[in-house]
Amino acid sequence: MSKTFRSWDVDQAWLLPPSIHEFVPSGHLAHFVRDTVREGLELSAIMGTYTEERGYPPYHPGMMVALLLYGYSRGVYSSRRLAQACEERVDFMAVTGLNKPDFRTISDFRRRHLKALSELFVQVLKLCRSAGLVGLGHVAVDGTKLKANASRHKAMSYGRMKQAEPKLASEVADWLAAAEAADAAEDGEYGADRRGDETPDWMADKQKRLERIRKAKADLEAEAETDPSDMDPDGPGPSSGMQERGRPKRAEDGGPPDKAQRNFTDPDSRIQPTRDGFIAGYNGQIAVDTTSQIVVAHRLQTNPADYGALIPLVDQTRANLGRKPREVSGDAGFATEVNLEALAERNIEAYLPPGRSKHGASHSGSERALKTKPRMAAMAAKLRRAGRRSRYRLRKQTVEPVFGQIKQARGFRQFLLRGLEKVRGEWAMICTAHNLLKLAGARAPA
Repeated sequence: MSKTFRSWDVDQAWLLPPSIHEFVPSGHLAHFVRDTVREGLELSAIMGTYTEERGYPPYHPGMMVALLLYGYSRGVYSSRRLAQACEERVDFMAVTGLNKPDFRTISDFRRRHLKALSELFVQVLKLCRSAGLVGLGHVAVDGTKLKANASRHKAMSYGRMKQAEPKLASEVADWLAAAEAADAAEDGEYGADRRGDETPDWMADKQKRLERIRKAKADLEAEAETDPSDMDPDGPGPSSGMQERGRPKRAEDGGPPDKAQRNFTDPDSRIQPTRDGFIAGYNGQIAVDTTSQIVVAHRLQTNPADYGALIPLVDQTRANLGRKPREVSGDAGFATEVNLEALAERNIEAYLPPGRSKHGASHSGSERALKTKPRMAAMAAKLRRAGRRSRYRLRKQTVEPVFGQIKQARGFRQFLLRGLEKVRGEWAMICTAHNLLKLAGARAPA
């Protein structure tokens, strides 16, 4: 007697279509994200932009929002990969209701509604608070370096620009002269429908490179002439090499120093130091509540130093949730006399070590360096007295795992978009997806 197997008839037609709710088990994240977008989020900022009655009906904006948030929560960020998942993965089909937008539609929707999508962060954060996941007893802050959608090798220093521009201009001029002299011969070779003087691809590439060099060089020169105090404090900030230890850096003639750099692919990105070397990228910062590792505020900047983000993160937390945290901790990169004074004015208990410390050592820092910084000296003494019982130790177990979940578990290490404002919107979506996952975990059946 032969063994009986379950049927595997791939040609069997279904008499009745299956329910979307049966594509994945009940309690699956796909159901949670879809239903949260449908029932828990206010999408009028997106829905209100669709006013044209004519034309073919577009995909439902709510479905597109759910698709993006679900994709980000599953580590699928690229519009092409999202479109592929809509065709191949049943969990994505459960989110979209079998809709299959192409990658260009997904990309255009994200680009068009990026500001409104980033503002969903506050709505999801308030849902987390309603679920009891935010206590604001202790909030930890930290920053991490993320690659821009650009290679650091696509940047050029001002010194190299000065050398490359005349050389490249001379080569292009020579090629143009040679092309003009060969017009008659090329007419015979290419035929009557072509002049014969079309720019070859290899020459066009050189011309484009020359244009990029000239623009980047002009931008650096214009920046050198700008008073640093007139720069937008929330903008891209000084180009790499135009500032040293917080002070403007200029050449002897007042122009850009030779080591100043601009990236051709994403001019807003800046050189960021990491443990593995230097990258062209951004500095993404978050404030995380210790109750359930919920991101209560986020910020993204080009400056690799973290200290300037502390107070904006604290104030954003209060703006988002209506009250301030009782305690704030951060590593040595956030510890300055100004920051400690600002936290004291806000009546927030601070745990910011003055100077880096080795394992098992105190956070006392250099006594000589702290003589003129009374708040830093008092902080060092406070952490030293508490020792291993210090509340500062909550920092590492609160904020650092969130970066691990974002960068390692969900594989987000490089932005897809370019330009500071677009990258800020993308960072907001990453933080929103993180909070959605925490909310889903809290509401999962026991």
